[in-house]
Formats: sequence, structure tokens, C-alpha cells
Amino acid sequence: MTTDLGLLTTAAAKWESMAGELKKVETRYGDTVQKIGMGDNWVGVSAAAARVKFTATRYEYSAAQNQAKAVASLLRGAHEQLVDLKKKLESARDDAIAAGMTVSEQGRVAFDYAKLTAAERSAYHHDPDGQEAIRTAVGKWQKHIDDRVKAASDADVHVKDALVAAVNDSNRDALGQGTGADETLTGFNNYAEGDLAKAKKLEEAKIRTRTDGWETGTSTTGAGQYGKEGSYKAYADLFHETAKGEGSIGALKLSGVADIYEGGRFTANYGFTDKGLVGKAEVSAGIRALAEGRAGGEYQSVYGRAEGFLGGELSASAKATKEELTVGAKAFAGAKGSLNGGVESGGIGVGLTAEGWVGPGAEAWWGYKKDEETGVYKIGGKAGASPFLGGALGLEITVDPAKVSKTAGDVADAVGDTAHAVGDAAGDFKDWLLD
Repeated sequence: MTTDLGLLTTAAAKWESMAGELKKVETRYGDTVQKIGMGDNWVGVSAAAARVKFTATRYEYSAAQNQAKAVASLLRGAHEQLVDLKKKLESARDDAIAAGMTVSEQGRVAFDYAKLTAAERSAYHHDPDGQEAIRTAVGKWQKHIDDRVKAASDADVHVKDALVAAVNDSNRDALGQGTGADETLTGFNNYAEGDLAKAKKLEEAKIRTRTDGWETGTSTTGAGQYGKEGSYKAYADLFHETAKGEGSIGALKLSGVADIYEGGRFTANYGFTDKGLVGKAEVSAGIRALAEGRAGGEYQSVYGRAEGFLGGELSASAKATKEELTVGAKAFAGAKGSLNGGVESGGIGVGLTAEGWVGPGAEAWWGYKKDEETGVYKIGGKAGASPFLGGALGLEITVDPAKVSKTAGDVADAVGDTAHAVGDAAGDFKDWLLD
């Protein structure tokens, strides 16, 4: 009720002014820096790379303008909506007062006995029906006020969600999508929504940010099954965001993913069933970040991955089933950074991991397992130790049965085609000799 909502339009005007200034910078950049790579005087690999970077920078200047205009529009929409809701709330308060109520600054409604004469107050106090009528009237006006307050509060949250969504890069032009000119996953949002009525709620905009993500659960199999198994999980996710993209250059397929997470979790599960033995417990808290890129064709590909962790973790696990045999343990507190790289050919891949640690810890694991989602088998191990400065090394071999089978079939077809070609050529040569 006391907020100066006019500040919203003041801020909107400044955002619109910012968009105009960004337009000047974009034009100047295009006429000077980007222009260098547009002529015929600069050719070669460096020129091609520069053109991509120049175009990407020009794209960000343009996207920044669209984002600024969208924010300005959202702020103007917020002003219009909140002013209207404030007027409705004031009207509701005035109507309540006219009906014989008082309304505090905190929005609490009460019957205004001060307007009654002494005789009227005495009559109300001694009349049960009168007291009930007062309680009913107070309840009705309280709900009327509360509904108006809730409408303003909901609108306020919606404005916040719309602004958060507007300033998060949608990546619709990244990694070969759309124009393909977006070279960053965390740049300006070229497609920011400026219409408050069309702006989606935070979760609908796929911006996964949570500050109240506590969830716990337990489960145990029924007594009618062979063996026992159960699990327990508790976690608190402060935020978790993921961006993915795919593209291609001719036959070369490209893909990338970036992921960042902050929170804490505890998980434990056990199993003694006809499928095998399982035991695992893990507790961790901190920030994790990952960026991965892949490039390749139908039979060969390469990948690189960078990961970082800041926090603490403790775990132990052992599993022996038809599709997995693994054992491992780790304990660490501090910061980790790792680089992973590998190659894949015909469904068989080999990758290496190197980590640097700052903080005390130790880790070791070995085994093989099948990824339930992809069906790929992973075989490898990893070991590391650090009194304070140290690290770890790891090896991973992957086998994709589907790709191996396809490669073998394609090779067989190729060998067969070659054999037929050689046979046909030999027949043609024999016929030539006889002629």
C-alpha cells in the first residue's frame, strides 16, 4: 500500500534507454570490428574463425537489445497491473470501513464498536444473535480483503518469474539451432518474452531453481518377493540448471551439454534378491559443474568433458548382479577439477580422466556396469589420494553392443560387396582373355 509503483515506469524507461545505447554499440561494432572479416583481404582458417566470433558477438549485442526491451515491457506491464490491484485493494478497504469495520495497516478486519452508542454496544454484548452476525460480517470482509491481498501477491510473484525467465538465455540459436549464431549457452536472451500476460511461470519456463527442495522417502519390497531391498533418500536442491544442444556440419555430428548444481543429498540402498547383492551409502554437499562436447560421425567420435566440485562427499558401495560388478569408496573435502577425454570407434570407446584436488581425501573404485538408459557397458577404474594437494587418475572402456553389432554388419556387407566386385572383375578379365 505504501510502495511507490511509479519507480517501475522509471526503471522501464532506463531499460529502454539501455536498448538504444546497445543499438549504437552494435552498429559501431559492425562498421568497425566485424567489417574487418567481411572483405577479401583476410582469408584462411583464422579469418573463418574470426567471422564466427564476430558474428557471435554481433548476435549478443542484438540479443541484449531484445532482452532490455522485454524487461522494460515487463516492468510497464507490472506497473499497470499492480496499480490496478492496489486500487481494488483500497476500494475493498473503503467498502469494509463503510460497512462498519476497521482495517489495520496489516490488513486485519474488526468490527468498529466506536461508531456505536453506549446503548447499542451494550445491546450487541448481550445479544448472542448480534454477536454471531458481527462475527459473520467480520469474516466476510476479512476474506474480501485477503483475496485482494493474495491477488496482488500472486501478481508480484508472476512479475518476478517473468523477469527471471527473460534474462535467462533460451539458447534457441545455439549449437546449430535456429540461426546458429549463438556461441554461448549463458548469453543474452534474444527471445525474451515482454508480454506479462504471455510470460510463463518459473517452472514452466524450465528454469529449475529451488530453495525449498527437501524431500525424503523410504521403500521396502513386499514380503512376497524373494529377498529384501530398500532405499532412503533425502536432498536439498538450492538450484539445478541444464542446457543441451545438438547440431551438424555435413556428416559431422556435434552435441554439447552444460550442467550446474548446488545442494546436499544423502542416499542409501541395499538389496539381497535373486538379481544379486547391492549396498550403497552416499552423503555429499556442495556445488558441481559440468561441460561436455562431442563430435563425430556414424562410426568414430571424440569427446571432452570438464568437471568441477566444491564441497564435501563421503560414500561406499558394492554391487554384484548380472549386469554390474563394482566396488568403491571415497572421502573428500575441498575443491576438485577434472578433465576427461576419449575416442570411440565402431561402438568401442576408451577414455582417460585426470583430476586435481585441493583438500584432503582418497578415492578408489573398480568394476563394470551397464547403463540402464543407453545399454552401454562401462569397464574401468579410478584411484586418487591427497593429504592436501593431490589428484586421481582413471580409465574407462565403453562397449555399445548395438553399435558394435551394426558396425560388424556394415563391415560384413562391405566385405561382401568387395568380394562380389572382385569376382565380377575377375569374370570380366577371364572373358576378355578368352575373347
